[in-house]
Amino acid sequence: MDNKQLVGLLEQMTLEEKIAQMLQLVVSYFVGSEEDGQITGPMESLGITEETVNQVGSVLGLGGAAKVIQVQQTHLKNDRLGIPMIFMADIIHGYKTIFPITLAIGCSWDQELAEQSAAIAAKESAVSGLHVTFAPMVDLVRDPRWGRVMESTGEDPYLNSLFARSFVRGFQGDDLANDVSRVAACVKHFAAYGAGEGGREYNTVDLSERQLREYYLPAYKAALNEGCELVMTSFNTVHGSPATGNRALMRDLLRTELGFDGVLISDWGAVIELIAHGVAEDESAAAYLAVQAGVDIEMMTSCYVKHLPELVRSGKVDESLIDEAVLRILNLKNKLGLFENPLRGADPEAERKVVYCDEHRAVSRELASKSCVLLKNTGVLPLQPEQQIALIGPFAQSQDILGPWSWLGAEENIKPLNKAIQEQITSSNVLVAEGSGIDTITEQQWQEALEIARQSDVIVLALGESSPMSGEGGSRADIRLPEAQLQLIAHLRTLDKPMVAVLFNGRPLDLHGVHDQVDAVLEAWFPGSEGASAITDILYGDVNPSGRLSMSFPHAVGQIPVYYNHYNTGRPKKESEPDNRYASQYLDIPNEPLFPFGYGLSYTEFKYGEMVLSAEEMTLDCPLQITTTITNTGNRAGEEVVQLYIRDITGEVVRPMKELKAYSKVLLQPGECQEVSFTVTEEQLRYHHSDLSYTSDAGEFAVFVGSNSRDVTERRFRLLK
Repeated sequence: MDNKQLVGLLEQMTLEEKIAQMLQLVVSYFVGSEEDGQITGPMESLGITEETVNQVGSVLGLGGAAKVIQVQQTHLKNDRLGIPMIFMADIIHGYKTIFPITLAIGCSWDQELAEQSAAIAAKESAVSGLHVTFAPMVDLVRDPRWGRVMESTGEDPYLNSLFARSFVRGFQGDDLANDVSRVAACVKHFAAYGAGEGGREYNTVDLSERQLREYYLPAYKAALNEGCELVMTSFNTVHGSPATGNRALMRDLLRTELGFDGVLISDWGAVIELIAHGVAEDESAAAYLAVQAGVDIEMMTSCYVKHLPELVRSGKVDESLIDEAVLRILNLKNKLGLFENPLRGADPEAERKVVYCDEHRAVSRELASKSCVLLKNTGVLPLQPEQQIALIGPFAQSQDILGPWSWLGAEENIKPLNKAIQEQITSSNVLVAEGSGIDTITEQQWQEALEIARQSDVIVLALGESSPMSGEGGSRADIRLPEAQLQLIAHLRTLDKPMVAVLFNGRPLDLHGVHDQVDAVLEAWFPGSEGASAITDILYGDVNPSGRLSMSFPHAVGQIPVYYNHYNTGRPKKESEPDNRYASQYLDIPNEPLFPFGYGLSYTEFKYGEMVLSAEEMTLDCPLQITTTITNTGNRAGEEVVQLYIRDITGEVVRPMKELKAYSKVLLQPGECQEVSFTVTEEQLRYHHSDLSYTSDAGEFAVFVGSNSRDVTERRFRLLK
């Protein structure tokens, strides 16, 4: 359809039909879904009629080509104008083939593989009947207590922006209307959901306009610039107003300033939650605030369909607001090609061949291996096949390695770590014991672990969080491993045998009781469908770990938020004055994180040569070239992530101690060296000033190059303006 035809369709719709397009319901409301027959109760709970359900514009959470086809065809028979529904779902890091959690993907620092993972997720989703994924989540996060950190790519606005673009490209491709193997992307959560106080889910966010623009907006802007079709509102407040009813945030900033003209959808129940926030007296007031803010689709509450008709007829809401929202929804359906092909890519026969196929699982395995981060190694890794291994811990035989947002990932199909080692390393002698549960330990478990540990050359501990311990609603105040697992480590330490800890988790952890007790730590996150095989590849040296942290690991929870791009203070802690009490410091722990942003070890060593600057001064028209030489001084091929940081020494407002501006992944054979060059432009030196202008300052800058945000060499240059 062209725009004239879409407007013509809009003009045929009654007010109630238009507003029904603005409602999204879960699958249990629709004839033909797996929950068919349970419709009456849900309709009564929302206070809506069967007629409204027949006119609804979109469906949440139905996957499977045959089911989608049946529901869509039934809907088209019942909808007076035959307007197809959009099928949406949370495809966060894979449909059926599950990739590592998004935070782990961030640790790969591999934009191409990230894009490929999104393209595969889109392909499996589309052939199964879906049209929209509620991804990527691009919220910047500095607090690992928040469970949804696992959906983010970390603490850095630049790295988050790169991944935001990669995910949108992977999901949407270049031609949504004609490429039915792609789905529309919905960037979330607008805005600053990751800054909730205390790391507590759904909690208040209170930050300055400058902080919002400097750190939190860049990744959203990157996703918008890449053309994402939808944006989801966040649950939190922004500048004192809940995002879903925040006109200044949604209409002035998102639509007018950032130029977003796609569909804006609320998060689950967020419209009615305006009442609990204390800005709406009742459902009618909540509907008024949300539609005034520009929210096009209300997810799983019925404030719009119950109250917007009367608000329009009474003159409190101009019908033009309804029309513009519905036209955006119709336009999205048109971009997806649904008017010509309401079933789009749904194909049960192709679904059986495409979903969870070997090709997709191979990519999941590769990405999992690149996402694992080696945090410690005293030489015990890689393991040797002839060594006798005691594999102990609650994740030794567990299939709970997909993570909390693996909607259709089937654990029964997942190979646990013990099976992966036994199948891949046929000469390895592996003894297995649970040792403890996630948060319990019994005498029998301990004795079984002790028995096999005594027979072993190396103890491999498979430890971590169960998937419900992170994700939405998974905030934790104590982010150490559960005490039972710490007891297990302490017990086994008394045997004085080499120990390796493999960690399965959805957030950075406080690793005291782990890193200080074992000889090697491999952070595996929730690694996805092929995670156990990928971990085995790393443990036995078939893959050299190359992951680097995209989020700092705290020394203790009392530091949080702790992040690399922090400000200095008027009384910074100085190494030259260790006994100075009157400095910005803790008396009982370091200021620095245990493992900093960008950190990760390899089975080889990399030596950095001298950093060379093309000049000591740069101008607006003459960028600076920064060059160094990286040499693999070990005896294994390895991939190094060469990182470049900048600091503005004197700004109009305080500037971070370091800011990531570029990086380069370099694969080197043993003894090989390679020159790595970066270009720094004046644009990269800009920031938001106190008046929110975005410009650079003339003056001195520090440039850092190194293997992580801590271990760097430094040079200085000046910007002339």
